[in-house]
Amino acid sequence: MNVQRVSTTFLKIMIFLAGLAVLALCIWLPVIAIKDAKVHPDTAYFLIPFLICAYGFCITFAITLYQAFKLLTYVERNNAYTKQSLKALQIIKKCAFAVIVLIFIGSITLKILSKVTNDDPAGPISLSLMGILAISIFAAIVDVLQKPLKNKLDK
Repeated sequence: MNVQRVSTTFLKIMIFLAGLAVLALCIWLPVIAIKDAKVHPDTAYFLIPFLICAYGFCITFAITLYQAFKLLTYVERNNAYTKQSLKALQIIKKCAFAVIVLIFIGSITLKILSKVTNDDPAGPISLSLMGILAISIFAAIVDVLQKPLKNKLDK
């Protein structure tokens, strides 16, 4: 077994485990929301936008994981320089931007909620900004990978 196959298999296993974590999060989100609504009934209506953003995040993240899995399969089969790989990278980049928008909407919802409850949202909002920065870096890396692939396919 060569090193490339071991590396791609390891990455596929990590993608699968991340997918399981996202699935677990999707299963537990309503349970957590119901418990929070019972504890804080005066702000329960803010859970709807939060859940929409959370499920949107989970769906786009799952799509990204699937596309990354497909991309690794193309690499394993020595088909990395194909239109399918380029399409997978484009979908990953679009999903990254969608996640950035969803995190931003979630941060705005959190800021509005903090005005109602008089809580300090600095911690969660700073974590949101760090997440936006990390995903922006990831999207830039995907864009850098996408350009030479597109140039090679255009020739």
